[in-house]
Amino acid sequence: MTLPLWPSEPAGPRRVTLVRLAGEIARSVAAVGRVAIDGEVHRPMQSRGGRIFFTLRDRAAEMKVAVPASAVRRCRAVHGERVCVVGALEWVNDRGSLQIRAEEVSPVGTGAIAAMIAEARRRLVDDGLVDRPRRVVPRLPRRIGVICGADAAVRKDIESVVAERFAGYPLVVRECAVSGPGAPSAIVETLHEIASQPGVDVVIMARGGGDATALLAWSDEDVCRAVAACPVPVVSAIGHDGDHPLCDEVADVRCGTPSIAAATIVPSRAELHAGVDRLLAASTGRMAARCERSAQRLSAVDTAGALTAGVRRAADLLSSAGRELARAHPRRQLAAAGQRLANLDWRRPAGERVGYARGRLEAEGRHLRALSPQHVLERGYAVVRRAEDEVVRRWSQVSPDEDVAIRLAEGRLVATVRERHSD
Repeated sequence: MTLPLWPSEPAGPRRVTLVRLAGEIARSVAAVGRVAIDGEVHRPMQSRGGRIFFTLRDRAAEMKVAVPASAVRRCRAVHGERVCVVGALEWVNDRGSLQIRAEEVSPVGTGAIAAMIAEARRRLVDDGLVDRPRRVVPRLPRRIGVICGADAAVRKDIESVVAERFAGYPLVVRECAVSGPGAPSAIVETLHEIASQPGVDVVIMARGGGDATALLAWSDEDVCRAVAACPVPVVSAIGHDGDHPLCDEVADVRCGTPSIAAATIVPSRAELHAGVDRLLAASTGRMAARCERSAQRLSAVDTAGALTAGVRRAADLLSSAGRELARAHPRRQLAAAGQRLANLDWRRPAGERVGYARGRLEAEGRHLRALSPQHVLERGYAVVRRAEDEVVRRWSQVSPDEDVAIRLAEGRLVATVRERHSD
């Protein structure tokens, strides 16, 4: 093999157009994807179109940041303040530069976070959202919506309270990001989606405890505005009792923990049963009292005495009229008075009153009979009691081989429980 006397020349540069080169750079930059970068804001400025531009710096590098007008409310850019920028890299062809297109610019540090929340609260107060009238949470909502993170503890707490107060109560649970970059947008989208579900009458927003940075998404202005604009009442149960994110001030109900929120919104099955029993007993008592008063008034009516007194008064009036007519124009006026008396049906008013009272008594009697427990038994039902005179409503109240007393429409039975079934 013969080697060349001189090494081969290196390959020449690849010739490309400027447009093609810019396109290759843009595609390479897009492959980086979304990023979250910490840095210091330097020289922020806002354009006439509402966009914000600034330079993000750290000790060894800097990069331009552009905030579109649609994301300005989620971006706080104060000169010298340390922030976290969430967005994607983009190549600007007309300027030949690389920049970050920001989705969120959130402060890093307790003081900066407090300042951002104060500014958002001031805007909400100016728009009347903090002091707006609160919506009333229904006592018996058809379905309850729940927004929580992927943390199983919060969901488990809510479901355990539901199982204790009203097992099987319909819940619509949606999980989403509740902290970190992108959490405000995820919360707003989830709230819109769950509030549009058929039958959802109230929404619980639940999250476990955390520091100010972890709960920052719940003080986001867009989240607060979405809560105020929600078509159904919203319950805020964020963090522990000492945590107070901004959404607490715009929600319809604020609860210290997710468990307290579930206990507040989910009705108690036992309390509902007891309330229905009290109302039924009260209505039955009032109806019986009305029937008794009606019967007493009817028995106090003396129809014969009323008729006799009416006839006596009519006779007295007739005698008096006859004397007056005899003194004035005896024949003509006496004939007219006699005709008027003949046209007067003096028996009718008393008869009508008696008939009306009898009809009312019969109607009240039919109503009382319909509500009577004895009437229910006559329709084929029975009342089952345990030995301690406790009424049996559920299969779980009795044990196998336990004796029970059965009250029928006529008579009683004593039986022994052999089997129990839940359906």
